[in-house]
Amino acid sequence: MARANKKGVRAGAAVVASAAAVAATVWGVAVLVGPGGTAASQHNVARPGDDGRPGQQPQGIPQGIAHASESGGNAVNITIDDGPDPRWTPKVLDVLRRHDAKATFCMVGPQAKAHPDLVKKVVAAGHRLCDHTMNHDTAMDKKPVAYQEQQILDAKKLIEEAAGSGAKVEYYRAPGGAFTPDSRRIAAAHGMRPLGWNVDTKDFDKPGTAAIVNAVKREIGNGPTVLFHDGGGNRAQTVDALDQVLSWLEEQGRPTGFPVRTAPDSPDAPDASAAP
Repeated sequence: MARANKKGVRAGAAVVASAAAVAATVWGVAVLVGPGGTAASQHNVARPGDDGRPGQQPQGIPQGIAHASESGGNAVNITIDDGPDPRWTPKVLDVLRRHDAKATFCMVGPQAKAHPDLVKKVVAAGHRLCDHTMNHDTAMDKKPVAYQEQQILDAKKLIEEAAGSGAKVEYYRAPGGAFTPDSRRIAAAHGMRPLGWNVDTKDFDKPGTAAIVNAVKREIGNGPTVLFHDGGGNRAQTVDALDQVLSWLEEQGRPTGFPVRTAPDSPDAPDASAAP
């Protein structure tokens, strides 16, 4: 989810069986409601002071925030945040299947625990998993290191347990771009490459299908990693826009791929997730 011009609140009660209760728990932290009860605008932007410069872990996972595609060339990385969601994730998966496209799903820990069937479907379809923390606390960069570690590693555990079959979480995306040197170090030390983005479609704000599509066409020159959402609310516009974007990419001869994990990122790529 994108960085907000609003503040995270404390997580709600533990996840319960119903999807509604699960959503209430997760989005008690992450979904912030503006005047009149509407969801406030969110912009996933990394915080000043964490420039994402690469470090190197013994197992070869750099601490630097990834944007480039491991496929190189003109490949595009589709990334999907805040799920899995029982209504919208299956629709996103269907669109990806019809276009023979791949994506990286950045999941919130309790959502993964509540919907292990969807996590398994994501993995079975050949997509990759990304850790998007436990509570989507967009202010976690202001919290103690122990809190950041708990948010990251507890979510990783829940996502991998839901996935089963030895599937691994390969990336970490900070909520609201709230990366810190410590959170990047913790993620890399546990095999997860910090993951940014170059194109913020603003789909979380539901600006209309055309606006989402036009954002991709306008900003894809910034770099290959595109941010969409399958959680946090009604994602009908996202589903329609993703379908149109993938058709457009096919016309442009641009395949989909996955972000780099062990390779250095392109030093020249503009980073929407690190904008001031």
